[in-house]
Amino acid sequence: MPYKEKEINKLYYPIGEVADMFQVNTSMIRFYEKEFEILQPKKNAKGNRLFRPEDIENLKIIFHLIKDKGFTLQGAKDYMKGNRNEVAENQKIIDSLEKLKAFMLNLNEEL
Repeated sequence: MPYKEKEINKLYYPIGEVADMFQVNTSMIRFYEKEFEILQPKKNAKGNRLFRPEDIENLKIIFHLIKDKGFTLQGAKDYMKGNRNEVAENQKIIDSLEKLKAFMLNLNEEL
């Protein structure tokens, strides 16, 4: 059985790492933090933002609604308030499909 590397999950991610994950500037992450009440990262004594895994999941949902679905900021806010459970479930499905796609592409390259 081949060795499978574990994903390392942190408790907190600095804003720079979060911006790299989504391939955007840190200013966009700060902007979304101000616009969406659901995003409330912790701040350390210096005032640096520290994002929890829940915040990362919420950002994934926000980016999906705005970038992929074409929602406006207000439309995304309203949709998230009304359909929070549905949106979270859809994001889980999208994440699992992306992992499956990456696995299949990797498998195809090895063949």
